[in-house]
Amino acid sequence: MASEPPIVVLDACVLYPFHLRNILVQVAAEGLIEARWTDEIHDEWMRNLAGVVPIERLSITRRLMEVALPDAAISGYQRHIDHVELPDAGDRHVVAAGIESGATVIVTWNVADFPAGELAKFGLRCQNPDDFLVDLHDRARNLLLRSLANARANLSRTQLSPAGFLDAMTAQRLTRLVERVVRRVDRL
Repeated sequence: MASEPPIVVLDACVLYPFHLRNILVQVAAEGLIEARWTDEIHDEWMRNLAGVVPIERLSITRRLMEVALPDAAISGYQRHIDHVELPDAGDRHVVAAGIESGATVIVTWNVADFPAGELAKFGLRCQNPDDFLVDLHDRARNLLLRSLANARANLSRTQLSPAGFLDAMTAQRLTRLVERVVRRVDRL
C-alpha cells in the first residue's frame, strides 16, 4: 500500500465473532490498518460472549489482542461524547474514540446506528466489515491475501483448509470478500 494505513475503530460487534476478530486483528498486526478500540469496546464484546465462552478465556483473548496491537487502545475519548448525536446514545463512545484517535473509518455491522451526516462532522465514515475488507482487497490485494493466509494459519487447533476458511468467512457474512478471494483460494 502506497499510502499510510487507515486508522480504523473496530466496534464491539465485529470483535466478538471469532473468525472476523482473527482476520481484523491479523490485518492490523500486518500494518494494513491501524486498529483502535477502547476499554468500553472490549467490555462490550466480552459481555456479549460471557454466557457462551468462559470469562477467563475471553480475558486471555483480550490480553493477546493488546499484546498484538499495543497501540490500539484509545483513552481520553470521553471528552468528545457529549458532542456526538446518534440514534442510540450508547454508541457515542465509538465515535468519540474515532475522533480522539484521528480515525477515518468505524467498522461495524450496525451501520444504520451511525448516520453518515453526523460522522462526516468528525471526518469519519462507517463501513460494515465485508465492504471494508473488500475495499482493502481492491487497494492491496496481495497484502490482504497474505494477511488472510496468516489469519488461517493462526487457527492451529482447527487447522481449517483454505476452503474451510472460506466457509468460515462466509458464515461471518464476508460474502463479497469471499467472492473475490475464492479465485485465489490456493493463496490461503
